[in-house]
Formats: sequence, structure tokens, C-alpha cells
Amino acid sequence: MANGQWLKAKIMLRRLVVENYALIEHLEIEFDSSLNIITGETGAGKSILMGALALLLGAKNDSTAINDTSRACVVEGEFDIARLGLQAAFEELDIEYEDETIIRRTISPSGKSRAFVNDQPVQLSDLKQLGAYLIDIHSQHQNLILSSPQFRIRAIDTIAGNEKLLEEYGKAYIALQQAKRELSELQQAAKRNADEEDWLRHQAEELQKASLRVGELEELEQELRTLENADTISEALQRVTQSLDEEVTGVLTTLREAENSLRRVSENYGSAAELIERLHSASVELKDISATTASDLERIEANPELLDAVNSRLDLIYNLQRKHRCEGIEELIALRDKYAEQLSAIEHSDELLAECEAKVAECEKVTTALALKLHNARLKSSPALSEAVEEILRTVGMADAKFRIAVTSTQPTLSGADSVDFLFSANSSVEPRPIEKIASGGELSRVMLALKTILAQHLALPTIIFDEIDTGISGRTANDVGDIISRLAESMQVIDITHSPQVASKGSRHFLVYKEQSCTHIRPLTNEERVEEIAKMLSGDTITEAALAQAKHLLSL
Repeated sequence: MANGQWLKAKIMLRRLVVENYALIEHLEIEFDSSLNIITGETGAGKSILMGALALLLGAKNDSTAINDTSRACVVEGEFDIARLGLQAAFEELDIEYEDETIIRRTISPSGKSRAFVNDQPVQLSDLKQLGAYLIDIHSQHQNLILSSPQFRIRAIDTIAGNEKLLEEYGKAYIALQQAKRELSELQQAAKRNADEEDWLRHQAEELQKASLRVGELEELEQELRTLENADTISEALQRVTQSLDEEVTGVLTTLREAENSLRRVSENYGSAAELIERLHSASVELKDISATTASDLERIEANPELLDAVNSRLDLIYNLQRKHRCEGIEELIALRDKYAEQLSAIEHSDELLAECEAKVAECEKVTTALALKLHNARLKSSPALSEAVEEILRTVGMADAKFRIAVTSTQPTLSGADSVDFLFSANSSVEPRPIEKIASGGELSRVMLALKTILAQHLALPTIIFDEIDTGISGRTANDVGDIISRLAESMQVIDITHSPQVASKGSRHFLVYKEQSCTHIRPLTNEERVEEIAKMLSGDTITEAALAQAKHLLSL
């Protein structure tokens, strides 16, 4: 595979830049996609490098770590995350996603910290959450992940190939929780409604009895104005009728005479026909007006009884509006219908509750069945994972180690209805106990190495950093640990800080951390420099010919 293709195939930390952090003035590293070895004398600054990485991943800032207080501390990392499938995580954190992601953390001399992802400012909590997807740091003091129930369940599910079953179970579990919420809400609503039933029924009956109609209020208010001014309106209508229909001087009589005059001269006056038609049209319109006013004149009259009835109806509507705090009659009608629906719900609540309870029971049945499938799959896969871990532990010098996986049933959660415990014993005569309670730092590191080696065959894992996990081992065991780490690096990027020459010889790129003029530096080593560095690790400051030969042998040069 071409180098560019190989880089694209992995999730990796491409480049790390550190400015003005502790003893580091300026440091820039371009990592290889496979196994990166970092060595250096004690006190050279390897722990400072780890501190800078932790800062990049969201650790609490320490302003005292700034070397030059006249300028800011900056840590920047460039990551290739195309294969990690983090689009949803970025979306959840409201961060713009890019396959090539750059994370930058700055600390001002005053101690103010800022974090950026692809130049977008982010909260430190978001950076910490995102960092957990990108780099996995392991040291003898940083293996608390083994005590995480989520990690243990994920590990066994990965080996069992439970991805589709987990997805199916997750959907069923979510549906069950939704059904339970609906049932609870329905039960609470039924109780509230039952407590309010008498009040609701009174309000609904009152509004129903009012027989409200859309537009009625406007009609009543207009009718009230007409009745209150009946005498004045009648006088006006009477005058209109008289001015139009008065037998001698009325407008209609005058128009008829004008029309007849034009007819008499129509034979000799060319425009007569048109004018006659126009006068006729005006007469027709005025006759209609006269008929309307005459009709209204007969209808409109002072009617105290009708006036009282209209006022009573309006008072009823106004009182209902004030009582129910409604702006108009449409709101009253909507409220009436709402009360009716609530009463109907109360009357049919037993049916609705029964339906919802049946839905919950069905969801529980489906969820329980899928949880049992998960449980059985986990039980079935546990021995194989235990054996695989023990095989690797034997390779790394723990021949008597026992590793067991206990799967016990618990209350259902989103990940199933199981509790998964990792049980461990370094001595064959001692029964395994929970690993977080019994294992030492070195033992935890080797167990994590074994688990990560196995899981890497099934998952796209983030960059893993081993921080001196090989402390206390040497010789054949150290070489075996190096082989395992090397195999792990075939499917993922590994950065290994080590004091072991056997492990250091396995790297695809070797970096040396050193101190010069009280400042920490790091640089990649050439092949010749690697021979010298590993020989120095073998024999100390005085490099012997035997150490050089052994170093070349380890490097297979």
C-alpha cells in the first residue's frame, strides 16, 4: 500500500506542535501512522510531553507551566479522523466536522484558557469529550477504564459481534421507555381530570347551553346599535322614501317626466335613446333604494322587549368572555370544544389506559427477549475473550494469570440487562476478583494491552499512547511485549514512551526527547542514531561494541 493510502486508512495524530509549555520553547513532531517510539533519559521531558497532550485533550490548565510569561502557551494537534465515524459526535457538540481536524488549546499568561476545533471556539467540556474519541492514553496509573461498566460491556459485545443485536435492542428499549412515559403521563392526566371532572362538566355545560355561534357577537352589537337608535333611523328612512316616492315632487316622478320628454324628441335627437337608457337605469336603482328603505322602515321601530333580549344575550357573552379570559366568541367556542374533549377523555380513560398498558407490556416482551439474546451472546463469547486475554498475558510474562468475565443479569439499561465484570488473578492459586480491586498498575497495563490488541482486530480505535507500561520487564518478556505492540500498530497508530530497548527496536519511527540549555527538545532519529540510542539503553552512557551489536540485532540491521 502506498504511503498516502496507508495514512488515509488509519485514525491518527499526524502532527503535534507545542509552544511555551514548561521546559518546551518550541516543539513540532510529525508522527508515523504505525508505531512511534519515544525514548530519552529520565528528566529529559517525556512527562512534559504527556502533559502537553493532556492539555490538548481538555485537561485542566496550569498557568504555572508557562515558561515565558510574556506570551501564551499553545498546543496544537492535527488529526486524520476520516475512518472514525465521528460526524454524529461533532453534530451533537455543534462543531463543524472535517476529516482533517485541527485542535488548538491556548493559555494566556494570566491563566485564561481557550480551545478551538477547526478554528471554532469550543467549551473545555466539549474538548474533553471529543478528545476521548481521538487519543487513548495508557500508563500504569491511567487504566481506570477497566472499572468502567460501559467499556467492559463494549469489549464483550465487540467480540460477540453484537452490533446489530444491540441496535435492535436499543430501539426496543427506547420504545419501551417512551411507552412507559406515555402511560405515566396518561395516568397522571386521568387522575387530574378525574379530580376536575365536576368542574369541567359544569364549565362545558355552561358553554354548551350558551349555543355560541361564530360571528354572533358582531351581529348582536350591530343590532343593539340599531335598536338603541330606532327613532332617529326611522325618521331618516322616512325622509329618503318621501324624497324618492312623493307623487308630485319625488325624484322618481321627476325622472319619469324627464324620460318621457326625451322620448318625444327621440326621432329628431340622436342621443335621446342613450340618455333614456341611462335615466332608466338610474330610476331602477333608486326604486330599489326606495323599496329597501320602505322595508327597513316597517321593520325598524322602537322595541323595548327585543332591545332587552339583545342586551341579555350580549351580557351573557361578555360575562363568559370575562370569566374564561377569552378575547372573542371564537375562543369561547374553542374552549367549549376543549372541555368536551377532556370530558370525553375522562369517560374513555379506562380504554386508553388499557391500550397503553398493553403497549407497554408488548414493548417489555420484545425488550426482554432481545435482552436475553444479548445475555446469551455475551455468555457464549466470554470464554473466548478470557482465553485470548490469558494467552497474551502469558506472552508478556504473566504465565499464571487468570482472567474471567462475569455476566450477571441486572435491571435493563440502554446497553442491555447485564452487568459485566472483569475478574483477575496474577496467581493461579488465588481465585479471580474484580480487576480494579486487585491488580497492580503494571498488571492493569498489561491487561489493557491484551484487550486493546484483541479489540483492534474488530474496531477502528483511536490513537493509543503507552506511557512506560513496560516498566519492570526485560529480556524475552520485553521483546514479547514489543511484538504485541508492533502487531497492534499494524491496525492503528501507537505512540509508545519506553525505557525498554527491546520495545524501542520495534518502532517504525523513533523520537528522542532530550534536554539542551534547560529546554526540552524532540527529534526523529536516523537509522544510525537509532542503533546508538538503543545501544545506550542496553549498556548505559558508555556504549560498548557488544551493545552496538545487540542493538543492530534488535533492529535487524
